[in-house]
Amino acid sequence: QVQLVESGGGSVQAGGSLRLSCAASGYTYSHYVMAWFRQTPGKPREGVAAIDTEGVTKYADSVKGRFTISQDNAQNTLFLQMNGLHSDDTAMYYCAQSIGMPNPLWYLSSNEYTYWGQGTRVTVSS
Repeated sequence: QVQLVESGGGSVQAGGSLRLSCAASGYTYSHYVMAWFRQTPGKPREGVAAIDTEGVTKYADSVKGRFTISQDNAQNTLFLQMNGLHSDDTAMYYCAQSIGMPNPLWYLSSNEYTYWGQGTRVTVSS
């Protein structure tokens, strides 16, 4: 079992920045993908960014150039640096981890992930 705990959410004005963190604990797999998803009421969970154990990253088109995903393997922590935030980024953000490594084409598909955190809320005001 893997436990994931997100932090770093909050309220920010448009154009501002936030850094989300996700602390992982429990069983450590040798190969996996970690990702950030976001969700607003009435909409499906959307993949934002992912990174695998080889450092390969994948981003949603809507956040390319603004968000950066990274991980600190020594501390088992995943990060999402979010710059240039706008109101469309308002959502609950979730951290997720896969078991094994799926095809990179599916890195932003929620179906590929087994473990999920409880989420951290991001609110961007215009």
